[in-house]
Amino acid sequence: LLLLRMISCSYFTSCSGFTIMLQSTKLQFMPIPILCNVSLVVKRSSAGLGLFAGGKIKRGAYPIEYVGTVVRGKAVNDIANKYLFETSRYRMIDGSSRKNIARYINHSCEPNCEIDIIGGRVFVHTLRSIKEGEELTYDYGDEYVDEYIKPYGCRCVPCFTKGKDC
Repeated sequence: LLLLRMISCSYFTSCSGFTIMLQSTKLQFMPIPILCNVSLVVKRSSAGLGLFAGGKIKRGAYPIEYVGTVVRGKAVNDIANKYLFETSRYRMIDGSSRKNIARYINHSCEPNCEIDIIGGRVFVHTLRSIKEGEELTYDYGDEYVDEYIKPYGCRCVPCFTKGKDC
């Protein structure tokens, strides 16, 4: 399955002494990633429960998708939990169900994964090889960290073990 993504590029040009900003749009094909076949285990971590690799995961792999109920429009304001994943300005995924084990991926100031949003879906993408038994982590972003993590102190492994402060 291939999705089309619109990419907008702005550039400047001069015409008769005036600078004009032009907008160019092109289509780019974005394939839906294939999830790698690896077992993932929920167990205790430095920040509560975490998601750990049950086997080696290669760099650049997609081990899991963040799934849940899609919430749109004004309904977004009616939900209050920490598992809402924003995929666009008016669309979120409510990942609060325990069936969504990607919800157990914790924040880290030195993450080994990142998030790719493709076609309104949320995929976890590895930044480096992950060893068996290693916890999967990604950076939750400044807004989430400032609101939910900083008031209580960051408990990611780099901060917890090295005394580092986010």
